[in-house]
Amino acid sequence: MGSEMFLSKANTTFALALYKKFSEEDNTGNIFYSPFSISAALAMVKLGTAGNTARQMSEVLGFSAPGSSQPEGNSCQISVQTARPHPIQSQMQTRMPMCIRKARDDKENVDASFAQLLGELNKPDALYALNIANRLYGEQTYAFNEFFLAKTKKYYNAQLETMDFRSSAEASRININNWVEEQTKDKITNLLPPDSVDSLTKLVLVNAIYFKGKWEAQFQKEVTVEAEFRLNKNDKKTVKMMQRKTKLHLSFVKEANCQILELPYKGKDLSMIILLPNDIEDDTTGLEKLEKELTYEKFKEWTRKDTMRRVEVKVSLPRFKMEESYDLKKVLTSMGMVDAFDVSKSDFSGMSEANDLAISAVVHKAFVEVNEEGTEAAAATGITIGITSITIPETFIADHPFLFFIRHNPSESVLFAGRLSSP
Repeated sequence: MGSEMFLSKANTTFALALYKKFSEEDNTGNIFYSPFSISAALAMVKLGTAGNTARQMSEVLGFSAPGSSQPEGNSCQISVQTARPHPIQSQMQTRMPMCIRKARDDKENVDASFAQLLGELNKPDALYALNIANRLYGEQTYAFNEFFLAKTKKYYNAQLETMDFRSSAEASRININNWVEEQTKDKITNLLPPDSVDSLTKLVLVNAIYFKGKWEAQFQKEVTVEAEFRLNKNDKKTVKMMQRKTKLHLSFVKEANCQILELPYKGKDLSMIILLPNDIEDDTTGLEKLEKELTYEKFKEWTRKDTMRRVEVKVSLPRFKMEESYDLKKVLTSMGMVDAFDVSKSDFSGMSEANDLAISAVVHKAFVEVNEEGTEAAAATGITIGITSITIPETFIADHPFLFFIRHNPSESVLFAGRLSSP
């Protein structure tokens, strides 16, 4: 498995696992978040961990299989010799199959793959606006491991800015929030809430992501009409429904009884993937069956270009806007990332020789607006550390709840994910 595909699988697996946790907490409301932002921020934190803390984070983020120290997808077993190898052994190692040699390097490749993907996503000549920025804010009196700082700068382009958390915590919080607002074109405000930073804070890691893309074929405003959106089996609301007819990739998945539509943005590097059940089949949003069916393997299979057909289709899609906030400490702990939040168990020895740190909060905010022109989306994550195809219909009418994903097609990485229950 190539390092890029390894990261895509890890990120998408994490995205879907996180979605299911959000859905468990609220099975009827809107959901919107950037799994890529959360994953990138936590991956930076993981650079400074060791032992059980690192293992738990790696498993939750999808970098390794549960109960295994090896990254997921590596079936090769490697024996590392401390003694000097026999000349024949050296020749064998030189000719070692790539899958075996790569298994040694995948922990490094997680970060190297992030660096490669960040470079691809932040293309200055792209036909869309996409900016992903990372930043470290460290207490000016605290001694951080230089190796950790060098790695976060090398792989995540995350510069360290020293702050006076000890005596000016509130001013520091405002400073960080202002940087996030600037990076997200004012879409994400007040990422760090009051009292989230105090005199015991040693480090705040932030990832900010902003995207604005125009549809490859835009909806015409003059044909947008008022129409009913079915919230559930009993309730409806009137929304602005956009409409257009054009050739798009569309498929029907029989096992999940849903249609899947790809709406590409200009340049086709990014697309919105919409999963729409044929009808509301349960007493909530009508998405329960689809949500249970959805796994990384199925998502990848269902959205493959050779699985979907390019056909002329009439699309009806509501305009919508969402802004969501999440405190991820409880969610990440329930997913298995326990030790990082407990100073008596955490191992941040790679971040500081004092090894007296633990994560105090992981906060995430995300914004999305979809209209006739295209999509504008932004998100930020802050981490504070202290003490099958069949006959396809010719219409795609999104007049009831659906799932949607904004994906970078070359890498297959999911940048944003959401559920629209009520426009």
